[in-house]
Amino acid sequence: MTKVLYISTECYPAAKAGGMGDVVGALPKYLNKQSVNASVIIPKYKTAWIESKSWQKVHDSKMECGELIIKFKIKKLKKSDLGFPLYTVDIPDYFDRPSIYLAADGHGYPDEAERNILFQRAILDWILESKEAFELLHCHDHMTGLIPFMLQQCRKYKKIANTPVFFTIHNGQYQGSLDWELRNYLPKYKLEHEGLLEWDGRLNSLAAAIKCAWQVNTVSPAYMQELKKEFGSLTALVNHESRKCTGILNGIDHEVWDPKNDNHIDFNLDDSLNTFKQKNKSSLAGKYGLFKTKMLVSFIGRLAYEKGADIIPEAINIVMSKTKDICFILLGSGDPTVGDQLKLADHKYKKNVSSIIAYDEALAHQIYASSDFLMMPSRFEPCGLNQMYAMRYGTIPIARYTGGLKDTVPDFTVGGNGISFDHTTPGELANAILRAKSIFDQKKELYKLRYKISALDFSWDHAASNYAHQYNLLINN
Repeated sequence: MTKVLYISTECYPAAKAGGMGDVVGALPKYLNKQSVNASVIIPKYKTAWIESKSWQKVHDSKMECGELIIKFKIKKLKKSDLGFPLYTVDIPDYFDRPSIYLAADGHGYPDEAERNILFQRAILDWILESKEAFELLHCHDHMTGLIPFMLQQCRKYKKIANTPVFFTIHNGQYQGSLDWELRNYLPKYKLEHEGLLEWDGRLNSLAAAIKCAWQVNTVSPAYMQELKKEFGSLTALVNHESRKCTGILNGIDHEVWDPKNDNHIDFNLDDSLNTFKQKNKSSLAGKYGLFKTKMLVSFIGRLAYEKGADIIPEAINIVMSKTKDICFILLGSGDPTVGDQLKLADHKYKKNVSSIIAYDEALAHQIYASSDFLMMPSRFEPCGLNQMYAMRYGTIPIARYTGGLKDTVPDFTVGGNGISFDHTTPGELANAILRAKSIFDQKKELYKLRYKISALDFSWDHAASNYAHQYNLLINN
């Protein structure tokens, strides 16, 4: 079996901030059902999940960073029911924090760049110094983007320099653009190769990965095409490296997202999808003071500009000015201004709107099971998993036509899976919601679309097969 190491700063359920955590927590499990022996390594945070587990030390070492001597340990989860071995990098004072990315003030950690470099170096040192031999490294987002460069150009890693690196861009908005003084945290390399690190006059982790990785992919085909057309200054680089760039659509874990066996929801799916939806909606609406029989539209996600969350309050106002036969349930956290506006809508339309400003995995499952429609007004969406979760539970997506939403939610009028709209504006979202109401009022059409989308196969099996094929091509090249 091909032995692959997944290198990431997130992995569900150990540490998750977004979709990357879901991917890294699921794809290796599905790869291990095929011809790939996949393991995962992440930082050893102080999350509740990590703190509750027993870990075995498998490596103990230190690294020199200028005048600093940094000690680190590699630890392995003793008993794993994840479907793959999970390792952590334990670097005291750098990662032993309860939050993955954000400090107590809500801003990113001031030493984010330093600790990301140390995390990457520790992994390469472990592979170099230990008996662990991986045939391929699969790195995720800019936080691991310097690994391809260090393998190729740092003399220290000459023995493992021929290890193929597969690099996945989950979100190209974050590039890891760093001050040049941070080059001192890297092992020695020839200055003539420094151009591989540079983009727009700075040390750019994502650009370095695109230049140096053996293969680069995005988490949907449409997102890769968008990067080739509009990716700021990196557009030219992606096009220059296009021979090794591709898009592979993410999947979802059908064992975690299974309406027949989901422990988070009040009523599991038996025979009737419509009964399943009605029972769960009635239960959830009762808990949050909403009308139990009216059309229920939800939003689940970060209250962030990229997710289009800022247009939702005004879109609700527009919809409410036209009809009170629609209810909204909104779950998310992030921008406090958007949160305040959602709570204001909650207060203004008491039995029509309920806003929960929080991150709540269990409640998210309940909302997917209960909603008739799910809003995703994203300004950009590399893949999107929420629409796949929703469809698994018979919830119809209302999605902007961008990124992975193009691949998964074409409009129902062209035989697609939901309601699509073109621009992230309150008016377009409101119109899309009102289009959804016309479907909801025609029960025959509603039930037909519900059953169609709930039967779609978005499991990881297909994507895992695609990844396994790509790995084999790189290893046997």
